[in-house]
Amino acid sequence: MQHDLIAQARTWLAEDPDPETRDELAAIVEAGDTAELAARFAGTLQFGTAGLRGELGAGPMRMNRSVVIRAAAGLAAYLKAQGQDGGLVVIGYDARNKSADFARDTAAVMTGAGLRAAVLPRPLPTPVLAYAIRHLGAVAGVEVTASHNPPRDNGYKVYLGDGSQIVPPADGEIAAAIAAVGPLAGVDRPEDGWQTLGEEVLDAYLARTDAVLASDSPRTARTVYTAMHGVGTSVLTAAFARAGFPAPALVTEQAEPDPAFPTVAFPNPEEPGAMDLAFATARRAAPDLVIANDPDADRCAVAVPDAATEGGWRMLRGDEVGALLAAHLVERGASGVFAESIVSSSLLGRIAEKAGLGYEETLTGFKWIARVEGLRYGYEEALGYCVDPEGVRDKDGITAALLVAELASVLKEQGRTLLDLLDDLALAHGLHATDQLSVRVEDLTVIADAMARLREQPPTALAGLAVTSAEDLSRGTDRLPPTDGLRYQLEGARVIVRPSGTEPKLKCYLEVVVPVADATGLPAARARGAELLAGIKRDLAAAAGI
Repeated sequence: MQHDLIAQARTWLAEDPDPETRDELAAIVEAGDTAELAARFAGTLQFGTAGLRGELGAGPMRMNRSVVIRAAAGLAAYLKAQGQDGGLVVIGYDARNKSADFARDTAAVMTGAGLRAAVLPRPLPTPVLAYAIRHLGAVAGVEVTASHNPPRDNGYKVYLGDGSQIVPPADGEIAAAIAAVGPLAGVDRPEDGWQTLGEEVLDAYLARTDAVLASDSPRTARTVYTAMHGVGTSVLTAAFARAGFPAPALVTEQAEPDPAFPTVAFPNPEEPGAMDLAFATARRAAPDLVIANDPDADRCAVAVPDAATEGGWRMLRGDEVGALLAAHLVERGASGVFAESIVSSSLLGRIAEKAGLGYEETLTGFKWIARVEGLRYGYEEALGYCVDPEGVRDKDGITAALLVAELASVLKEQGRTLLDLLDDLALAHGLHATDQLSVRVEDLTVIADAMARLREQPPTALAGLAVTSAEDLSRGTDRLPPTDGLRYQLEGARVIVRPSGTEPKLKCYLEVVVPVADATGLPAARARGAELLAGIKRDLAAAAGI
């Protein structure tokens, strides 16, 4: 066993092009650390519908230049097999450790394989890459990013020529092509021959952002903005300036890219403590709202003043922002289809139905939402919003921020706030209260055991509400392809349980709907919703053994 691991490590070392990871692995071999070698050589980092994502480091179970070169070679082989020889592949990257190296390696591999490669001019938001694919007529795109994952991670996200992330069967076919790549010495990687794009591609994206706003809308909302140590600041502030909004007050400690993410435990606006500096800035600047992007700026978080919340600021849930943007688009006369993933609030369907608009539910992820025919607006509860599907067929935290700021400006002129509009929606459709039970694990068997336990012994009631139906989504439904998940319908509530596709987490999505007769009933409805959510969370955790 030890001999085999050391032999694998030496083989890997012999072809690793990166001196940093070579030194790292050589030190592990020298120390005879078989446990660490076993972890790094337990298999290969699996390419799926989220592409690749994992911890940086040496070995096939980590993100590194060797793994990325193989991934790029497999993608190139897949594209050529699809008749795309000579086609353009656009490559973007964020500011994480090794992102620029991975982007350059990808460009070299594509060029060596007979494809054309173009790299974005500098670290830029993921939606700029998604836009550039269609804008430039590319056959595929790659974004090097780990989104909101911890600092030690990086990732590799693949789009095809329609500007959407890959879905089956393309992911499996690309994975097979990656597995067929031989020794790295056989992968041609010229020193040059690809194009580095200029600022004109960003200018075109920024010009497109204007399209999400009504031409005559007010632009008065004042914002505090944090890029969460990511790449959003320059693009968002440019978009706000073009649109005529007041310049956002920046959370200076988090405004510039920093791959160490020094002020947050996890660079995700949803994580506890991540917004503390933004709220501190807001208490000084007294804006109308706080806007946060995640590090690659494809997600958008919103917080509003709320005297009833400790500290005076309240983060809106992704479902709340999703409903607010939908209501705003309806008010502006939008047509087309509204879409969301199955883990998002059912309120969107009620808004669409009342407005006479089409509505679709998809599996989790914008790779599915973006493919809905006739899509006008799509969102996912994890702070993802697609408000300009003709421009960016993916979630876009920049254009979503613009649309939120427009809505806040419209309401401000009326002497109203986003919270007032949420009250209106509760009165019109019932109070839709959502929450999440999310368990981060070190050992992935904890997740598998919890899913098995729920499948073998599904709960019959949660928080005193009878479970009226239990679906195992791995079998698929008449409207959804199979996925590893469970869905429970209760009397006035809904629960979905699934393993995260990008992090070692078990995620449980909870929703309760409480009828409200009039405005005086809102406080009691909110209290009842919170009580039911707490009870469902408690009972579900017990049923899953987590």
